[in-house]
Amino acid sequence: MKEQGKIFLGLSVFVLAMAITYGLWSNNSDHGLEAAGTTALFLAFGLCAFIGYYLAFTARRVDSGAGDNPEAEVADDSGELGFFAPHSWQPLSLALGGALAFLGVIFGWWLMFWAAPIILIGIFGWVFEFYRGENQNQ
Repeated sequence: MKEQGKIFLGLSVFVLAMAITYGLWSNNSDHGLEAAGTTALFLAFGLCAFIGYYLAFTARRVDSGAGDNPEAEVADDSGELGFFAPHSWQPLSLALGGALAFLGVIFGWWLMFWAAPIILIGIFGWVFEFYRGENQNQ
């Protein structure tokens, strides 16, 4: 994690330099500052700095992993990746609800009345997926 934090912090410095450069070069006397690209670059800087700080802060509290050791082999980082659900219909429900919600932004906010219950059902189902049904823990 230590190396990943350094990479993101370095990337944030680069993106900040590019944001300042882009802001200065895109500023002309006729139209003023080009706000969309400059804002996007400054937001990208903020996100990179946020992730880099989090990774650097977390690296001090956890043991170093195989990625921090320059002599490590690929097999040193192998092992269990975590627990994943065997199958779930809940992401489909969330995707349909999200698609309807975004269509509501385009065509009219009345579409949110159908999107919100579908999203809530998907979230509720995903959160409580292992408390009921065939995947219920004993």
